[in-house]
Amino acid sequence: MKILYSVQATGNGHISRAIELMPFLKQYGEVDVFLSGSNSHLNPELPIKYRSKGVSLFYGNKGGLDYWKMLKDFSLKRIWKEAKALPVDRYDVVLNDFDSITSLACKLKNVPSVGFGHQASFRSNNVPRPLKNDLAGEIVLKHYASSTAYVGLHFKQYDNFIFSPILKNQILSADVSNKGHVTVYLSHYSDEVVKKTLHQIQGIRFEVFSKKVKQVIIDKNITFIPINNDNFTNSMIDCLGVITGAGFETPAEALYLGKKLLCLPILGQYEQLCNAESLKDFGVSVINKIEEDFYLKIENWLNGQAPTQLSLTNSTYEIVQHTIDLARSLKTKNTFEQLLSEDDFQVMF
Repeated sequence: MKILYSVQATGNGHISRAIELMPFLKQYGEVDVFLSGSNSHLNPELPIKYRSKGVSLFYGNKGGLDYWKMLKDFSLKRIWKEAKALPVDRYDVVLNDFDSITSLACKLKNVPSVGFGHQASFRSNNVPRPLKNDLAGEIVLKHYASSTAYVGLHFKQYDNFIFSPILKNQILSADVSNKGHVTVYLSHYSDEVVKKTLHQIQGIRFEVFSKKVKQVIIDKNITFIPINNDNFTNSMIDCLGVITGAGFETPAEALYLGKKLLCLPILGQYEQLCNAESLKDFGVSVINKIEEDFYLKIENWLNGQAPTQLSLTNSTYEIVQHTIDLARSLKTKNTFEQLLSEDDFQVMF
């Protein structure tokens, strides 16, 4: 069986999940990866067959999106051309982790696909949203990378097609400890902004993972570390708490490890605002943005209680098995419908 796995490379979470899934997918056949996007800082240790700039999100230095950079990077002509060229019809199974080019390619060639991942869970209205709804955000989540069917991942099973987060084996088998430091990953803020506030906190060490530094730099109570999957995971396993955005993979890992968690959603990123609402149900501290009193909020957070620990109701093996079975059934149904259409055509003429 030939499997195409399209992975959105905006941010590191999608790639981290794909790396974990790959051994399970390879049990079912040959896997080719389409990596779409240009804003990940992880080394994609994946069998990449196709690659595209895709449609990427870029972040500024003060907690929000860099819309000008996103606009300059966008080309409808390029996306259409790449969708027509992507050979989705050569595969038995197409899994799409939130990539618009694959979604368009499947529509153009009448190929069924399974929308897989965290964004797929937002097809359900049961998934928490902020009080102030965002129509544009809802349109993106539901139509940016639409598929034939969906397998969603979320912190809780909000619907019958939503499963547990897929966590790295390194997390699942971790010998959890507390060495007193705080692990920090805030890709939507500059190192300078982060440094200014963390320097004001006495008696706590911070391990800040940075997309800018090329080697470890110690600056007073802060150790700046280049982004690396294993180093970041080990830092979390041994930390007192985690400060990060309101994405999906890192908060899920922190909750599973039983760590204190402080989240700052990316300003204007609707999905993260939705995640923040879900995280509040676990007792996670959520702060809108870094302001002058941010260091005081960190101190209050450090003195508070850890959130409710995340428990998994599905194994990675079970999730992959369900996903492949669903994809196979879509393929069979699509083939049968095509045969019926051909028979109807012959009867008519």
